[in-house]
Amino acid sequence: MTNTRILQETAVRYFLEVVRRGSITEAALTLNVASSAISRQIARLEDELDTPLFERVSRGMKPNAAGELLAAHALRAQLETERIGNELLALKGLRRGEVKLASTEGFALEFLPRAIEHFRRQHGGIRFHLSVGNAAEVAEAIRAGAVDIGLTFTMAPDRDIKVEYSQSAPILAVVNPQHPLAGRKQVGLSELIGYPLALPQKNITMRRLIDACCSRKNLLLEPALSSDSINALLGFVLATDGVGFSAHLPIRKLIENGALVALPIRDRDMNTLQMEIQSLSGRTLPQAARAFLNTLITLASGDQ
Repeated sequence: MTNTRILQETAVRYFLEVVRRGSITEAALTLNVASSAISRQIARLEDELDTPLFERVSRGMKPNAAGELLAAHALRAQLETERIGNELLALKGLRRGEVKLASTEGFALEFLPRAIEHFRRQHGGIRFHLSVGNAAEVAEAIRAGAVDIGLTFTMAPDRDIKVEYSQSAPILAVVNPQHPLAGRKQVGLSELIGYPLALPQKNITMRRLIDACCSRKNLLLEPALSSDSINALLGFVLATDGVGFSAHLPIRKLIENGALVALPIRDRDMNTLQMEIQSLSGRTLPQAARAFLNTLITLASGDQ
């Protein structure tokens, strides 16, 4: 019979770190303990549970089916313990806590700083941590329990991810106010070929959607600039007669103050992108994260 007490012990903490880092050596560096100590704890865990938990591969260690099952259980138990600790602090009247976020870069330009400032007017003791990456990195951070909430643009559901809020995020053509297309009400993709194009790099969701749409229409869009930085792409558009691409939310302020003009693209496929606010499926968010999630939803629903 399995000794369930071991699931609450140091062995599981070490096990989770090996899962996250992919090797005992990297886990030892992160935890600042000896590799041999981690190896002993993993061996003890496998012995107590009477099953191997890892496949030893050329580049380290990969959890097998049993390891993945244990990791999912242990991670949720760890997150629940953290949540309860935060709730107990709240019951003591301590107005403090933290919210861990991950987002794609567009949200970090203006939307998230504005949401954080809005929230901290009433909850000044709450600290925020924000990691910025692509959509896959945001989803992985959520699945690993590294963050409470993720914000991203996506085209399809992701495993283990709960969509807390979503809205359509059509891709817009973006130009400066002096651009020849600036007075148009809408444009087609084929009309953009003659201008210098600023496109996200190929690993970014928006670029994959643009490329798929162009492929179906036998169009070849060759970028004058490709980048994983929306700041660089928008800077190129502001300084040239180039055309960039963005959803509305990341450039809302630039449109409102007249620095940029955003044009709807009449090709139907360019309207399939979704903006999502995400969390880990099956997880109860800490009080501060849940309250901030409500703020995000309120602000996002006003940005349509």
